[in-house]
Amino acid sequence: MWLALAGIVSAQELRVDHVTVAGRDLRAMQKALESAAFLTPQYGGPHSNHATEMSLVSFPDGSYLELIAIQPNADPKAVAAHEWHKFLEGDAGPTSWAVRPTDFPGEVERLRKTGVAVSEPRPNGRKRPDGVELKWETAQVGPTNGTFFPFLIQDFTPRERRAYPSGKAANVTYSGIAEVILAVKDLEASVAQYQRTYGFTAPVRFDDPVLGAHLAWFFPGPVVLATPLSPNSWLSERIERFGESPCAFILQYNVNLGTDVLIAPNWGGRGVAWFNSSRLGWHLGWTK
Repeated sequence: MWLALAGIVSAQELRVDHVTVAGRDLRAMQKALESAAFLTPQYGGPHSNHATEMSLVSFPDGSYLELIAIQPNADPKAVAAHEWHKFLEGDAGPTSWAVRPTDFPGEVERLRKTGVAVSEPRPNGRKRPDGVELKWETAQVGPTNGTFFPFLIQDFTPRERRAYPSGKAANVTYSGIAEVILAVKDLEASVAQYQRTYGFTAPVRFDDPVLGAHLAWFFPGPVVLATPLSPNSWLSERIERFGESPCAFILQYNVNLGTDVLIAPNWGGRGVAWFNSSRLGWHLGWTK
């Protein structure tokens, strides 16, 4: 529930609508995801912006992982004008994330009262390969679109048509997107920004040797802030190249499958396993 009147949103209730992974070549991205994580994306079609196309892996909780890339024969001016052009052209991998409030106008108003800039809603859409038209609107939160704060999204056509191209979840091994890990320059300043904007309590703090990062996790919830442990790490280079933005995503294993999966506790007291990032080209993990 979005607590607009109270001026806060529970970290646990900040639900992920979808996360976005950007690159130049959609087919190559799909192949890497299948090879490294055994996830098969469904082609979702080109966006109406003449710049990008996408495919997605949807999960039972309604969230999905979106792969977005430059359309074949895209309009170069449209690509250059795209808000994520440096992520697309730089094969950045994790790029943005979105949340879907139950009260879109109410959340816009609540966020603005905290002092955060929120754009006017912008219409968007695409046509699925089967000809089904999808229409929605988004609102940017903060100075960048979905890179530090999640952007807001609201559907005009039935939302399940956007999330489930085949009418059901494409993957059931994982129940959904568990966490979004955001690479930030100043951990303390970023923690304060999230607390001021969403009213979050103090985060759980720990280090992750795989990411080479000191983490602040607003537990229980999807927001994890990460700052490099070393000034010469891949994470430092990523921040320098792409700015503050998602650097990794974590999937939630579907415990309803009844399979006993063991992961040694190594991530804030919980187990997280990582797929092969060399093969995938970016960082994706999963947790039980």
